[in-house]
Amino acid sequence: MIVDVHTHTPRHREAAPADGAVNAAWRPDQARPTSLTWAEQMAALERVDRAIVFNIAADPRVENEPWDLMYAAREVNDDTAAFVRAYPDKLIGFLSVHPHDPGALVEMERATQELGLRGVKLGPNYQNFDPLGPEAFLVFRRAEELGLPILFHQGTSPNRFADLDYAHPRHIDRVAMAFPELRMILAHMAHPWQADCIAVIRKHPHVYADISAQFYRPWSYYNAFRLAHEWGVMGKLLFGSDLPIATPNETMDALGTVNAITEGTALPRVPEREMEAILHRDSLRLLGLA
Repeated sequence: MIVDVHTHTPRHREAAPADGAVNAAWRPDQARPTSLTWAEQMAALERVDRAIVFNIAADPRVENEPWDLMYAAREVNDDTAAFVRAYPDKLIGFLSVHPHDPGALVEMERATQELGLRGVKLGPNYQNFDPLGPEAFLVFRRAEELGLPILFHQGTSPNRFADLDYAHPRHIDRVAMAFPELRMILAHMAHPWQADCIAVIRKHPHVYADISAQFYRPWSYYNAFRLAHEWGVMGKLLFGSDLPIATPNETMDALGTVNAITEGTALPRVPEREMEAILHRDSLRLLGLA
């Protein structure tokens, strides 16, 4: 079974608006739409058996967020739940809250008990919260109690006002020590800090990384997986695409290209069987979602 652990809920059931529909900031090789329609999203997921979908709750203290995928938590979660209800055999919904929202824990209860969402998506840099702060720890504690895995945005961003330090994977080491039963995914292998990400997932049994947003930087792509192989954590890597910024098809096809950069050199190869195993990993079981 192929599971895509990293896709974004489409904001538009029918046609997406033209304004801001394409953004060149997120990929170095091509511009991509920032949101698809439901039909476009499902077409892109055709080769995937199950997909985790989510967006990110905006800071309730900020009036206007600049990113289409960040808006009020209640609306984010309602949109994700509606999308999952339309395609229940394919989709698994994750909720989002903002730790600084006084109603965050109440919204977690509503999103799980009433909407049936089964995990949490957080972006500490986009949401501008300290992942080691007391507000965040309240959310982490409740997620651990409810058995909700958390997928964190990790690593860089083209957003000028997204605090890079909040998205550094070293912080998740302390989160994992405080909440040892909390299952976590570090998105994007925390690019460009893949080595730090590897150090964290290596020591914590319930912390994983997804491989989304890697393949379009070939040297970084190769080095990330070569390091993961050398440190023995290839089994902790989960398939994810970051749809709509990249598609599952692109990400799947790129698994076979990781060693292309080594042709004609003495560079060691990443074992192809380990790359193929990422695609068929039982991610839902590892995350407690099977």
